[in-house]
Amino acid sequence: MPALDQAAFFPVSLNLMGRRCVVIGERDDREAIEKEEALRESGADVLWITEPATLRDQDVIDAFFVISTPQDAQLSARLRALADRHRFLLCCIDQPQFGFVAMAAIAKAGPVRVAISTTGLAPRVGKRMKIRLQRAMDATFARFIECLATQKTRVKRAHPGADQSAVRRKAMIDAAEGFDLEVNFSYPQWFEEELEGMRPRAARR
Repeated sequence: MPALDQAAFFPVSLNLMGRRCVVIGERDDREAIEKEEALRESGADVLWITEPATLRDQDVIDAFFVISTPQDAQLSARLRALADRHRFLLCCIDQPQFGFVAMAAIAKAGPVRVAISTTGLAPRVGKRMKIRLQRAMDATFARFIECLATQKTRVKRAHPGADQSAVRRKAMIDAAEGFDLEVNFSYPQWFEEELEGMRPRAARR
């Protein structure tokens, strides 16, 4: 099979509380709407530029993180040059060659965030995985996490001090005992046929 020319990005979560972030995308752009909401939810100070053609260098040069949604190579190249010069993080949606950040699909329940990234190579796959995980992470799961958090607080109170860290750790491991999940994948027919063609002839019988 051909080698992938896109190296895997390093997964990381950002603390954006109070940091200046910029979203570039039309007001009715679903991606821009979602990213602006997600940044605000993270506590970021967000500037949303809804008319990309009006973007000025001054709008981004003091930003910590910039997300651009238009599929505009000229705009993305300009932003990359500015990012290199002014050292801000940059994500150009569906154009990973221009940015430093590939947006992950996020499934969430309460304080839990599960990030899924295909490094921009298969965003539809990432989105489908997010939908399925989000469905599984229902109100019962959120309540379970909430109860675990309460249990953690109780354990800390019952076993204070640095010398009790092993006891606290074991108590929380025991509290989560019994939690499990199942994961299964199914694939499109064309891919199944491709796999069949790659198997040794003897193995197809």
